[in-house]
Amino acid sequence: MKPLTEQEIRAAFVNCSKGEAKRLNMPRDLAERPWDDLDYLGWRDPQAPDRAYLVTEIDGRPQAVVLRGAPRIAGHAHRSMCSICLTTKDGGVSLMVAPRAGKAGKQGDSVGVYVCTDLDCSLYTRGIKRVEGVLKMTETLTVDEKIARTVANVEAFLAKVTH
Repeated sequence: MKPLTEQEIRAAFVNCSKGEAKRLNMPRDLAERPWDDLDYLGWRDPQAPDRAYLVTEIDGRPQAVVLRGAPRIAGHAHRSMCSICLTTKDGGVSLMVAPRAGKAGKQGDSVGVYVCTDLDCSLYTRGIKRVEGVLKMTETLTVDEKIARTVANVEAFLAKVTH
Protein backbone atom coordinates (compact mmCIF):
# COMPACT_ATOMS: atom_id res chain seq x y z
CA MET A 1 0.00 0.00 0.00
CA LYS A 2 1.32 3.47 -0.77
CA PRO A 3 1.65 5.86 2.17
CA LEU A 4 -1.39 8.07 2.68
CA THR A 5 -1.66 11.47 4.28
CA GLU A 6 -4.17 12.39 6.94
CA GLN A 7 -6.06 14.50 4.38
CA GLU A 8 -6.23 11.62 1.87
CA ILE A 9 -7.53 9.28 4.56
CA ARG A 10 -10.19 11.70 5.82
CA ALA A 11 -11.42 12.29 2.24
CA ALA A 12 -11.66 8.52 1.59
CA PHE A 13 -14.44 7.67 4.07
CA VAL A 14 -17.51 6.28 2.30
CA ASN A 15 -19.83 5.53 5.23
CA CYS A 16 -19.80 8.67 7.34
CA SER A 17 -20.32 12.38 6.80
CA LYS A 18 -17.46 14.73 5.94
CA GLY A 19 -17.90 16.31 9.37
CA GLU A 20 -17.57 12.94 11.10
CA ALA A 21 -14.49 12.12 9.02
CA LYS A 22 -12.99 15.48 9.97
CA ARG A 23 -13.48 14.78 13.71
CA LEU A 24 -12.34 11.16 13.93
CA ASN A 25 -9.09 10.35 15.72
CA MET A 26 -6.28 9.59 13.31
CA PRO A 27 -3.25 7.48 14.18
CA ARG A 28 -0.34 9.68 15.25
CA ASP A 29 2.26 7.36 13.73
CA LEU A 30 1.28 7.48 10.04
CA ALA A 31 4.87 8.15 8.96
CA GLU A 32 6.16 5.13 10.92
CA ARG A 33 3.60 2.60 9.64
CA PRO A 34 5.08 -0.31 7.62
CA TRP A 35 3.30 0.82 4.44
CA ASP A 36 5.11 -1.67 2.18
CA ASP A 37 3.72 -4.52 4.31
CA LEU A 38 0.13 -3.23 4.54
CA ASP A 39 -2.80 -4.37 2.44
CA TYR A 40 -4.92 -1.91 4.41
CA LEU A 41 -4.40 0.58 7.20
CA GLY A 42 -6.49 -0.25 10.25
CA TRP A 43 -6.58 1.33 13.69
CA ARG A 44 -8.70 1.48 16.83
CA ASP A 45 -9.84 4.82 18.18
CA PRO A 46 -7.91 5.39 21.44
CA GLN A 47 -10.72 7.60 22.80
CA ALA A 48 -13.55 5.25 21.79
CA PRO A 49 -12.31 1.63 21.94
CA ASP A 50 -15.44 0.28 20.25
CA ARG A 51 -14.64 2.34 17.12
CA ALA A 52 -12.16 1.32 14.45
CA TYR A 53 -11.25 2.45 10.96
CA LEU A 54 -10.06 0.67 7.85
CA VAL A 55 -8.50 2.28 4.75
CA THR A 56 -7.38 0.49 1.61
CA GLU A 57 -6.75 1.24 -2.04
CA ILE A 58 -9.22 -0.02 -4.63
CA ASP A 59 -8.52 0.74 -8.28
CA GLY A 60 -5.75 3.13 -7.20
CA ARG A 61 -8.02 5.22 -4.96
CA PRO A 62 -8.20 5.12 -1.17
CA GLN A 63 -11.48 3.95 0.36
CA ALA A 64 -12.11 4.07 4.09
CA VAL A 65 -14.85 2.82 6.40
CA VAL A 66 -15.87 3.46 9.98
CA LEU A 67 -16.32 0.27 12.00
CA ARG A 68 -17.94 -0.37 15.34
CA GLY A 69 -16.85 -3.35 17.41
CA ALA A 70 -19.17 -5.58 19.35
CA PRO A 71 -18.78 -5.15 23.11
CA ARG A 72 -16.29 -7.53 24.68
CA ILE A 73 -17.40 -9.89 27.40
CA ALA A 74 -14.81 -9.95 30.18
CA GLY A 75 -13.16 -13.34 30.63
CA HIS A 76 -14.91 -14.75 27.57
CA ALA A 77 -12.28 -15.69 24.98
CA HIS A 78 -12.98 -18.37 22.42
CA ARG A 79 -11.14 -19.48 19.32
CA SER A 80 -12.25 -17.60 16.22
CA MET A 81 -11.02 -17.12 12.66
CA CYS A 82 -10.55 -13.74 11.02
CA SER A 83 -12.57 -13.48 7.80
CA ILE A 84 -9.93 -11.23 6.21
CA CYS A 85 -6.61 -13.05 6.77
CA LEU A 86 -7.95 -16.43 7.99
CA THR A 87 -5.81 -16.31 11.14
CA THR A 88 -7.20 -18.33 14.05
CA LYS A 89 -6.89 -16.85 17.53
CA ASP A 90 -8.11 -17.32 21.08
CA GLY A 91 -10.01 -14.11 21.80
CA GLY A 92 -8.18 -12.00 19.20
CA VAL A 93 -10.95 -11.79 16.59
CA SER A 94 -13.85 -9.33 16.88
CA LEU A 95 -17.09 -8.79 15.06
CA MET A 96 -16.85 -5.34 13.45
CA VAL A 97 -19.88 -3.70 11.90
CA ALA A 98 -19.81 -0.98 9.24
CA PRO A 99 -22.82 1.13 8.32
CA ARG A 100 -23.51 0.83 4.61
CA ALA A 101 -22.66 3.85 2.49
CA GLY A 102 -25.40 6.24 1.41
CA LYS A 103 -29.11 6.05 2.09
CA ALA A 104 -29.01 2.43 3.28
CA GLY A 105 -26.56 3.32 6.05
CA LYS A 106 -28.63 6.31 7.11
CA GLN A 107 -31.56 3.92 7.50
CA GLY A 108 -29.48 1.68 9.79
CA ASP A 109 -28.37 -0.99 7.31
CA SER A 110 -24.93 -2.38 8.13
CA VAL A 111 -22.48 -5.13 7.22
CA GLY A 112 -20.41 -7.16 9.67
CA VAL A 113 -17.10 -8.97 9.41
CA TYR A 114 -15.00 -10.99 11.84
CA VAL A 115 -11.56 -9.37 11.81
CA CYS A 116 -8.38 -9.44 13.88
CA THR A 117 -9.05 -7.22 16.89
CA ASP A 118 -5.71 -5.44 16.42
CA LEU A 119 -6.44 -4.95 12.67
CA ASP A 120 -2.99 -6.30 11.79
CA CYS A 121 -4.16 -8.85 9.20
CA SER A 122 -1.45 -7.77 6.75
CA LEU A 123 1.28 -8.57 9.27
CA TYR A 124 -0.23 -12.00 10.12
CA THR A 125 -0.58 -12.78 6.41
CA ARG A 126 3.14 -12.09 5.87
CA GLY A 127 4.27 -13.92 9.03
CA ILE A 128 5.67 -10.68 10.49
CA LYS A 129 3.31 -11.06 13.44
CA ARG A 130 2.47 -14.51 14.81
CA VAL A 131 -0.17 -15.93 17.08
CA GLU A 132 1.32 -17.92 19.95
CA GLY A 133 -0.31 -20.91 21.61
CA VAL A 134 -2.81 -21.69 18.85
CA LEU A 135 -2.46 -24.66 16.54
CA LYS A 136 -1.96 -23.13 13.11
CA MET A 137 -3.59 -24.61 10.03
CA THR A 138 -1.16 -25.85 7.43
CA GLU A 139 -1.59 -24.05 4.11
CA THR A 140 0.05 -24.73 0.78
CA LEU A 141 -0.37 -21.15 -0.46
CA THR A 142 2.65 -18.95 -0.98
CA VAL A 143 2.90 -15.65 0.90
CA ASP A 144 1.98 -13.82 -2.33
CA GLU A 145 -1.13 -15.98 -2.71
CA LYS A 146 -2.09 -15.30 0.92
CA ILE A 147 -1.63 -11.57 0.31
CA ALA A 148 -3.86 -11.77 -2.77
CA ARG A 149 -6.51 -13.60 -0.70
CA THR A 150 -6.34 -10.97 2.07
CA VAL A 151 -6.67 -8.14 -0.48
CA ALA A 152 -9.62 -9.89 -2.14
CA ASN A 153 -11.35 -10.37 1.24
CA VAL A 154 -10.90 -6.69 2.17
CA GLU A 155 -12.19 -5.59 -1.24
CA ALA A 156 -15.19 -7.93 -0.96
CA PHE A 157 -16.06 -6.46 2.45
CA LEU A 158 -15.79 -2.89 1.15
CA ALA A 159 -17.96 -3.83 -1.84
CA LYS A 160 -20.69 -4.92 0.60
CA VAL A 161 -20.40 -1.60 2.42
CA THR A 162 -20.55 0.52 -0.74
CA HIS A 163 -23.25 -1.36 -2.69
